[in-house]
Amino acid sequence: MKTQQTRLCIYPNDIQRITGKSERYGRMLLQKIRQYFSKEGHQFITVEEFCQYTGFKKEDVISFLIS
Repeated sequence: MKTQQTRLCIYPNDIQRITGKSERYGRMLLQKIRQYFSKEGHQFITVEEFCQYTGFKKEDVISFLIS
């Protein structure tokens, strides 16, 4: 059985779909997560980091990325 490939990083549009908020909110949240994890502006936020920061279950977030 083949597992479905998903992305490692998360984008503002993904956050918009998950939370129902605006894309601008998604960009702002990613910026807050970058600050929390002491990342630079050019570095990506992983699904794992997003889940750790927001408290969402990884399986739930991945299901939004796949659909």
